Amino acid sequence: MRTQGKRAVSAAALLLATAGAVVAGGGPASATAADCSNGANGFVTVSDNASGAVARHIEPYPEFIINLEYGTIGGVQRGFARLRGRTVQGDKVWMDWTRDAGRTWIQCGPFTVSYLFAPKTSAAQRTSRDANWRFRACGRGSGANESFCTTWW
Repeated sequence: MRTQGKRAVSAAALLLATAGAVVAGGGPASATAADCSNGANGFVTVSDNASGAVARHIEPYPEFIINLEYGTIGGVQRGFARLRGRTVQGDKVWMDWTRDAGRTWIQCGPFTVSYLFAPKTSAAQRTSRDANWRFRACGRGSGANESFCTTWW
């Protein structure tokens, strides 16, 4: 019986990982939006209309799209979180950033959607070839009890 339970848990974990969605949890070190904008801690502000190449993508609800994107911003390749689709005022997006492969991370944000169907981005942080330097994008609907995150990139 215990073996079947372990297999069921492993199968569920594999299914979640394969789908690319992770329910956010754990104890990140939080950083406010101000701690991650306008050059603070190496982050730069990104226009809410900015878009880049999609590194990770989840759609926890129809047309509620959370992307981890990257592109050249200010001459440097940077990653950022982007929420788009059927957003409403109060929806939130943020980017988690780790320098130790996800054992600990900084939650940069959240950044809050201002009006109906508006896209919203997090601040952007430079990318790195270091395998421990990773990002994931997270979001939460204004009336939801769960947060959703992409897998690490």
